[in-house]
Amino acid sequence: MDKEKYVESCVAHFENLLKEQLARAEKMKNAGKAKDYSSLDTITIGLCGGDGIGPIIMKEAKTVLETLLASEISSGKVVLKDIEGLTIENRLALNQPVPSDVLAEIKSCDVILKGPTTTPKGGTMESANVTLRRELDLYANVRPVCVPEEGIDWMFYRENTEGEYVLGSSGVEIPDELSMDFKVTTDEGTKRIARAAFEYAKNNGKTNVAIVTKANIMKKTDGKFSKICNDVAAEYPGITAEDWYIDIMTANLVNKSIRNQFQVFVLPNLYGDIITDEAAEIQGGVGTAGSANIGDNYAMFEAIHGSAPRMIEEGLADYANPSSIFKAAEMLLRHIGLTDKADKLAAALYICCEEEKKLVVTGTKEGNTCKEFSDYVISKL
Repeated sequence: MDKEKYVESCVAHFENLLKEQLARAEKMKNAGKAKDYSSLDTITIGLCGGDGIGPIIMKEAKTVLETLLASEISSGKVVLKDIEGLTIENRLALNQPVPSDVLAEIKSCDVILKGPTTTPKGGTMESANVTLRRELDLYANVRPVCVPEEGIDWMFYRENTEGEYVLGSSGVEIPDELSMDFKVTTDEGTKRIARAAFEYAKNNGKTNVAIVTKANIMKKTDGKFSKICNDVAAEYPGITAEDWYIDIMTANLVNKSIRNQFQVFVLPNLYGDIITDEAAEIQGGVGTAGSANIGDNYAMFEAIHGSAPRMIEEGLADYANPSSIFKAAEMLLRHIGLTDKADKLAAALYICCEEEKKLVVTGTKEGNTCKEFSDYVISKL
């Protein structure tokens, strides 16, 4: 093995990555205004089932949306568009994380409701989510977690297009010696996620934003993220910005004596991915949490749990919990300005999940099916 040749190859590869990321940063600087959904004659909602339990929970989510939006669909104000082909089988057969024809269909929509998608272990195929976030520039991953009886009302703003994930399949390797992946933090990318978090805080009466990094160790990338977030914070008098390290914050979220003091969080990509799953577990499990991926021109809303291949293998897919995709649908409705419809869905979910609790979806045959729970929610709309 000629190590020097490997080194030269890696250096050339890294140079190309640098140029690509500089071009991406420049493109962000020249971005136009965000889409105004209130000005659209028709809003097209794309429905992508994904893999595993995805098509099953998406079927029920579609039924809920058809019930809620019957008048808007009838008048042509809203169109529900089924988008096929985002299955793991199709992606592997074409060796594309998002097949080009599927991506074109997605781009023809204004917003997307998406089921879970499987990412193969190893190899070089990128996650479908990472691809969609980059292609649609969905820079803000927004995840609410609420446990009213404990006073928990958290909103997480995770940077969605940078960090370790943006180049996750573009690392370098010297066989039998070492491997290296890369982490990216741009000024513009950090400014826009910070501003999104502080705007949410300002518009919703929040007084505290936690900036969560590992800036004491990752001095260049996380150090930049922390500094820029604090610079943006200075534009929002009345909102306190606090710096926290990710390891301490993961401990804080399980500390019942202080965790209800937190309100809004802003984090780099990897930390946000991990800590929002921890937060969802406190709420009742990842199957209970919805997720929004928001950009200036597109937005994608999804269930945050995985495709649950075990449930498929064990014949339990019909017992999957659809709560996560329902909450994602609620966030979608709110995003496109149908607040009254979102409130109706939120109220129905609260009755079914918190007040009456007549049906319980456990993921086993001892619980209720996805369809039974969906019918229960629809009966409360």
